[in-house]
Amino acid sequence: MIQRSPEIEAIVRRWTTLIRSHKVADLPHYLSQSDALVYIGSAAGELWRGQLVRDGIADHLAEVPDFIEEDIEIEAYEHGETGWASYQSHYTFSSTGSRGTHRVTFVFVLERGTWKMVQHHISQADSNRDKLGIEHTAFQRLIAAAQAGSHRFGTGGLATIMFTDIVDSSALAAAMGDAEWVRLIDAHFRRVEAIVTEHGGTLVKSLGDGTMSSFQSATGAVRAASAIRAGTQGSRLALRIGLHTGEVVENRGDFFGIVVNKAARIASFTGAGDILLSDATRNMVGSKHDFDYSDAIATPLKGLEGDHVLYRLTGRPEPL
Repeated sequence: MIQRSPEIEAIVRRWTTLIRSHKVADLPHYLSQSDALVYIGSAAGELWRGQLVRDGIADHLAEVPDFIEEDIEIEAYEHGETGWASYQSHYTFSSTGSRGTHRVTFVFVLERGTWKMVQHHISQADSNRDKLGIEHTAFQRLIAAAQAGSHRFGTGGLATIMFTDIVDSSALAAAMGDAEWVRLIDAHFRRVEAIVTEHGGTLVKSLGDGTMSSFQSATGAVRAASAIRAGTQGSRLALRIGLHTGEVVENRGDFFGIVVNKAARIASFTGAGDILLSDATRNMVGSKHDFDYSDAIATPLKGLEGDHVLYRLTGRPEPL
């Protein structure tokens, strides 16, 4: 899980303090020993890699004249053995009085248990008018809309995400022909949306021959999944359904985040006619409802770290 990293924030703060105080001899100790190491400055030609950076960084930054910084902002994060940070400040060079905005990004990797910098990128805060000949306005319009109350930025909250998918849909579509397949899929989507709505959920979108829905209630999501599966039994459609519960980000009616990705991976792992739910979803439902589950299934999921505990829904829930 991505989390704030006080340790990386402290490293970035120390790095910039050493530059301001001209104590640059220690800077190479902060750098990765990997050949992937890269330093990108703001001037033409300032892109160096590997050992050249380790050998030259101290002398390069020793040439920076005296300056002061104000309004320093650092945000640092880590995920597994990778970390990153952004740094912004307002600077003033003492010798010339030159002022501006300093913007830097850092990428770190763990080497022998210690965070080491593998990328350092300095961004020159030139105006878009000078650089591009135009002014970007998209973000300014977005901010103005939010201030006027006509736009709501992405918000977070707890939700259960459900994905459905038709097994072997390509072969089925080829056997049926386009016209009949389109009619079948359209009727299927209408049934799914009606069941999702009946159980307090929202059909977020259709994805080819699959759907994605969101529920505030994990119990409602599992009931909906069971009803959708029951509605396809005996038909030409074999579904696989996956559910996961956690914190999501909603923006413009769509949902984003690791929870969404995991629910999709669970659906992809599921067999024909099966419903698989994460341990988080099962825990949210609890034991107060008449659901029957298989034993726990521990399995890796593509693109996600570690093993994940899943349960197959084997029984039918109590009536509403």
